[in-house]
Amino acid sequence: MKVLGVIPARFASSRFPGKPLIEIKGKTMIRRVYEGAAQSSLIEHLVVATDDQRISDEVLSFKGNAVMTSENHPSGTDRCAEVAVMYPECDIVINIQGDEPLVDFRQLDQLIAAFEDPRVNIATLVSRSITMEDLQNPNRIKVVADCDRNALYFSRSVVPNFHHTTGDVLENYPFLRHIGLYAYRANTLQELTSLVPTALERTESLEQLRWLFYGYKIRLVETEIETPNIDVPEDLQKVLEQLG
Repeated sequence: MKVLGVIPARFASSRFPGKPLIEIKGKTMIRRVYEGAAQSSLIEHLVVATDDQRISDEVLSFKGNAVMTSENHPSGTDRCAEVAVMYPECDIVINIQGDEPLVDFRQLDQLIAAFEDPRVNIATLVSRSITMEDLQNPNRIKVVADCDRNALYFSRSVVPNFHHTTGDVLENYPFLRHIGLYAYRANTLQELTSLVPTALERTESLEQLRWLFYGYKIRLVETEIETPNIDVPEDLQKVLEQLG
């Protein structure tokens, strides 16, 4: 099983332009992500997929691998699929978030290990670490699992709804919070990019609902490891605090 790690990186982020190139204690964010992911011994090839020459130049400056991709990709999934075609020897593709400078390679290894089960074509990480605030925060994605640990549904709303229960909500049901890290079998990844967008995914603004709508199964891998992402400039402080 050969694994391709892809780090999609765009310069033109609407909420934080130039985010991959911000400096965090002497290193750019994209460098920190790359070096963190490179610690995984399960990843055969690691590459940054970008549509911006400045990001490519930065990756090459620290001897990393970078590929220039189309400017027209609607998502990181599509950018990963373009790069995956260049590595036909790889069976698994892992989409590594480019805005998590403290990425932990053990998370990546946990996700990759899910593909030891031949039934798994898509896998993603979830956590039981969830608060009442998370449940009611539309930016914290919730997910419900079936008996085989595959996803039944992802939502920005509280799922399952707890308004008919009494007592401690978090003790009554094992709610799961989604961590947006995905891996795919290479052939499945190419299939996903050909699917027509659906009203369901547009309603929740969650791409993975398209995959479920068309019958694909997503294996949920539970982890206790979580690292902060930088979505807006204000998020930088929590990363600096962890770096000490």
